This record gives sequence, C-alpha cells and structure tokens, in this order.
Amino acid sequence: MKRLIKILAGIALLFVLLFAVAKVSGNGYLVKGLWASYLHGNNSATIDDARYFDTHIVEAAPQPEDWDLHRYYNTIPLSPELKATLEQIQTVAFLVVKNDSIISETYWDNYSENSQTNSFSMAKSITTMLAQIAIQKGLLEGWNQKVKSLLPELSGTHADELELWHLSTMSSGLEWDEKYKDPFSVTAKAYYGDDVKQLMLSLPVVSQPGKAYNYQSGSTQLLGMCVMKATGKTLSELASEWLWKPMQAKNAAKWHTDENGTELAYCCFNSNARDFARFGKMMLHQGNWNGTQILDTAFVVKATNPSLVPYYGYSFWLDNSHGTKVFYQRGILGQYIISIPEYNTVIVRLGHQRIPPEDDNHSPDFHVMVSEVLKLVRNN
Repeated sequence: MKRLIKILAGIALLFVLLFAVAKVSGNGYLVKGLWASYLHGNNSATIDDARYFDTHIVEAAPQPEDWDLHRYYNTIPLSPELKATLEQIQTVAFLVVKNDSIISETYWDNYSENSQTNSFSMAKSITTMLAQIAIQKGLLEGWNQKVKSLLPELSGTHADELELWHLSTMSSGLEWDEKYKDPFSVTAKAYYGDDVKQLMLSLPVVSQPGKAYNYQSGSTQLLGMCVMKATGKTLSELASEWLWKPMQAKNAAKWHTDENGTELAYCCFNSNARDFARFGKMMLHQGNWNGTQILDTAFVVKATNPSLVPYYGYSFWLDNSHGTKVFYQRGILGQYIISIPEYNTVIVRLGHQRIPPEDDNHSPDFHVMVSEVLKLVRNN
C-alpha cells in the first residue's frame, strides 16, 4: 500500500511539474489537451469532448417543430455498401431527409435522436451564416468590409487588404498551419487554449488575401470575432436568435468557448442529427424556413458555388461528380450535412472517423453516402 501511495504521489508531482513548465513556456494549453484526450484514452479531439470545455447554450425554439416522417420511413434498408462504410468509420447517427420528411434514420452505440456531438468544422458554415445575417441587418457593411475596421489590432504586411469574404472563402493569407495531430501547432493552441482572441491577434496576415485558397480554421475564427465585434453579442446568442429559434430547433445546442467566453467559431457546435438537418433544409429552400427568409437567396447561391477553387465556396464544400449539384458542411471526423437540391434531399452523418480525402478533396465515405442515397431518393 505504501509503495502504491508513493507511485501515485510521484505521478501527481510529475503532473504538477509538467503543468508549471507548460505555463512558464507559454504552452499551458497542453495540460488541457492532455487531460481532454490522452488521459481519457484518446489521441485527439473527440465528438463527445464538450464535457471538457466551457460552453455557451444556444437556446432552442419555444415552440419547436418536429420533422414529418416520410411514408417509407425506415422501410427501405441501407444498402450493404453504405451500411458497411458507415460502420467502418464508426458512425453514431445517419439521417436522410427527402422532401422535408425523414425517410431513413439509424443510430449506433447507444446514441439517439437527442444525443449531442461535436460538429467540428461544420460550424464554419454556421459562422458564415451569422456574418451574412449581420450584413442583412446592416450591422456589417458587406463582404467587402475591411477586417481592420473591426479588429484594428490585426497585424502583418497585408493586414490592411484583408476583407470579410477572404475569411469565409479560405483566402485570407493568414500565418496559420492547419495541423490537427501536432500538439504544438497553432490549431491545438486555438482549440485548447484559454484566450483564442489574443492568439488570433498575434498572427499576422503574411500573404496577399484573395489570391490563393488555403484552408485555415483561423480564418473562420477571425470572421467570428468580427461578427461579435459588430453586434456586441456572443455567437451563441446570435445563433439562437437568428438561426436556431427561426429554424424551430427542438433541442438547445452547445458551443465550445475559451475561458473568456469567446466561442471557437471554426468548430464545436454540439447538436443532434435531426436538428443539424435543419441547416440542410433551410439551404435547400434558398435560405427560407417555412416562410421565414433567414438568409438572402442571392447569398445562398454565392455560398454554394465555387469561389477560388471548384470544391469550396463561402464555407461550403462543393461536388458535382455524381451527376447533380451537391454542397455540404463538413467536420474533421466525418460530420456531414449534405444537401442535394435536385432531389430535395439532406443527408446527416455523425461519428468518430472519416476516410482521408483523396485527390478530389472529398472523402471516399462522402462519395459512398451520396451515391447510395441517390439510388434511394431517385426511386422514392
């Protein structure tokens, strides 16, 4: 027993020393990262890690609207190829909406229609939507507004040239290296750090904006900071007021924040498959939800068409390889809200993994989901 106590005391002392060294070296975020991942049996962020973060509540609608169920609801089994792929990547929720009604819905591993999981980068599209609504309300001047008019502390050779649209289209020229597995990367610092605003304002704009696509979570974080500065509200407050309540969401959502209450604008909107699907329906209806125009129709067209590269618009991924237009929101672990306008179809997939993208910038599991669901909806 005494030996065990000594071992535990030694481990505790080691963690105290590691914490002290991390703080002194400016890498205090590593302690939180270690706690939230490795000490809980993971090697990176997970879909259920909201428990390790401060969060803001995104309030649901006082009178939510349930989804209608399609006349063929869950009567058509998932194809063997689709089922095998979904299970291979450890899916926890898979939902298909056709003509505004749920036609297929499956959950795994004790997850349910009310289970909340992390959106990861699907939140980038949400932040872009909030910026657009702020423009519609006259709180932001437009997508060509200079970022320094809102964040004058921004530095770098090309900081004066940076405009809001550069942030949404991933062409900001920001000094940012998008590495998810490197514990010393700026991505890890932003995710686990205690002051994301201070971090962002320490990063210069080093390349001419608007010239080259470079996927950077930091770009969306700056966009979120601009929205908060212009409105005087948190992103969670705005998401509730401008999106979640108008879309008649059933369950409150959670958005990760740093220790100062600033949302991680590029990720970490926690919700369930049925409520996530509302974004897809609203976008399919050109920004309209049951008669309420949430997003300007012209912006929906702009957002879901190519900007600098054929596969990315204004924070939406784009694909035309299946003989029909497809646009979607995507998270690093295979979180998807996929919209197929021609067939008025939305696909939501939530889970633990995805297959790394191939040369066309889309994951193989994405292609399986789209091709197999198209077989379903074309005939029903």
